[in-house]
Amino acid sequence: MRNSALAEGIRQRHRSLSPSLDERHLRLWAASEAKAAGYGGISLVARISGFARSTIHAGLAELDSPSPASGRIRKPGAGRKGHAVTQPELLAALDALVEPLSRGDPESPLRWSCKSTRCLAEELRSQGYRASHQLVAELLREAEYSLQGNRKTVEGNQHPDRNAQFEFTAAAVKSALRRKQPAISVDTKKKELVGNFKNAGRDWRPVGRPAEVRVHDFPDAELGKAIPYGVYDLRANAGFVSVGIDHDTAAFAVATIRRWWWRMGRPLYPEAAELLVTADGGGSNASRSRPWKVELQKLADDTRLTLRVCHFPPGTSKWNKIEHRLFSHISINWRGQPRTSLELVVRLIGATKTENGLVVKADVDKGKYPVGLKVSDDQLAEVRCLRDAFHGEWNYRIRLKANL
Repeated sequence: MRNSALAEGIRQRHRSLSPSLDERHLRLWAASEAKAAGYGGISLVARISGFARSTIHAGLAELDSPSPASGRIRKPGAGRKGHAVTQPELLAALDALVEPLSRGDPESPLRWSCKSTRCLAEELRSQGYRASHQLVAELLREAEYSLQGNRKTVEGNQHPDRNAQFEFTAAAVKSALRRKQPAISVDTKKKELVGNFKNAGRDWRPVGRPAEVRVHDFPDAELGKAIPYGVYDLRANAGFVSVGIDHDTAAFAVATIRRWWWRMGRPLYPEAAELLVTADGGGSNASRSRPWKVELQKLADDTRLTLRVCHFPPGTSKWNKIEHRLFSHISINWRGQPRTSLELVVRLIGATKTENGLVVKADVDKGKYPVGLKVSDDQLAEVRCLRDAFHGEWNYRIRLKANL
């Protein structure tokens, strides 16, 4: 009974005093309690307070031979030594492991686990150092390392006339807009699997009830894939997207431009005589594509428009206006939404709007666009293609055939 009452008293005093006492005074208090408790007091106080028995013994020694207060809690040099003292070469060893990774050293033993502090700690321990993953993380922060993703900044070899082509295209667009002629930007958006598949991004849903989607992204044989090809009107801030289901070919690309013209372009520009098309240099609308030019000739004949085309230089597709003014907003609008059907894809695209007044219309194109079609020299010769003096392979006009 006495022992339980004694223990409870020590426990209450520890609970009351510990928030207001520093390390030295807590040590002296524990020693005083142990000395007052008599035999077994050190074990009793250690169990209640959580202090090590060695700490209480140190406190008893201080009580027996008190030293004048110096304003210090510990003696000079007391406490656990830091890693810089006990393992002065640890930081250099860690830096030797991490630094080659940033330079792409293929001989590094941790080339494929450079983001794991646990793997780094394990490698350091194999070299004889004492290191935990927490210590490795602290050392990396001290050395000003941080986890970072890749940044697309290296563009490779640039064409010497890259900037000149940008300026040429910009001048062509300004001229078209000044003359009230339509100017469009075209491209294919990333192909999307149709079905109950995971879609990046987050959407508002009841707490704890995320949309459940398939674990594996194996294409659905019935639903297939969606191929969105877009047309963005640079003057009207309006877009049209044709969602194909077959192949991304030149015929599909020009069919989308044709559908945009009859549905949206012609009502806006009834007096137009020329249509400026800005496009990437590759893909279904590639500057070197023979089918692209043959299909454009058909479009010029159908619409009775002169088609002026300006391609972006190689490796500069990210500067295409449609990427920033249309496709990016579509991606934001349908983030976190499983695209379970073509109809839903079309609705999500068509519902895209911005504060600047962007309007988007979309349709499903169920046409067949086979790949591998060849264009002969005779067929290409029938295309009325007039190349510009400046990089005619990128800048040219397709005119109406003379006999039409």
